[in-house]
Amino acid sequence: MNRAFARAATSPSVRATDRPLHASRRMALSLSDLSAVIFDVDGTLIDSNAAHAETWASALSEHGIARNAAQIRPLVGMGSDKLLPIVGLEEASAPARAVVERKKALFAERLPCLQPTPGARALVAHLRDQQKAIVIATSAGDDEMDALLQQAGVADLIPKRTSSDDADRSKPDPDIVIAALHRTGAAPDRTVMIGDTPYDVEAARRAGIRAVALRCGGHWFDTDLKGAVHIADDPAGLLAYWQPR
Repeated sequence: MNRAFARAATSPSVRATDRPLHASRRMALSLSDLSAVIFDVDGTLIDSNAAHAETWASALSEHGIARNAAQIRPLVGMGSDKLLPIVGLEEASAPARAVVERKKALFAERLPCLQPTPGARALVAHLRDQQKAIVIATSAGDDEMDALLQQAGVADLIPKRTSSDDADRSKPDPDIVIAALHRTGAAPDRTVMIGDTPYDVEAARRAGIRAVALRCGGHWFDTDLKGAVHIADDPAGLLAYWQPR
């Protein structure tokens, strides 16, 4: 097992409210430096990470693999291609496929109750107003991504999207971020990724672009996100930084 994944699998669950919110780190780039912004979705634009952990745990338990949400929570942010081997399933096996389908069904039931992260729409709208190219890069499949963006209230603002269907390997491998970067048409040094997990930060680094991390996804300490050039509480906090009054 990859050591980073092993650490995630054994890391204690930490909610955003369990740790102090620190002042935003000084950013190494301004909005005027950017041509494009790549967004993660879960935990970044919609408060869905806990629901993912709970529905993964339920689906696994229903299929004879005893896991609770606290054990799954550190794995949220990577795709099923990474998560399933950690819990002892081969991705292509029939049991794994059954777990994934059940998880999707359980999550779809929860989705209508989920809320956007604070300032999600305002941040995306501001970036659009500033004529920045905006692309989604998520480990979710196309169908789930569309539903997530609708629930996050930003679907109409983001026409360009990449998903697990556009990449062989999920985060922290850089495949999805590289696909999103190509879709922006922007230079790597004029592109930033916004996400909420170390997997987003690592995928951005490996794709050759900078990352901004948000704390609103919960669980992670700032030290886990240290590869980001900036850390803010949520989209509203990042917007306030980029658009000071």
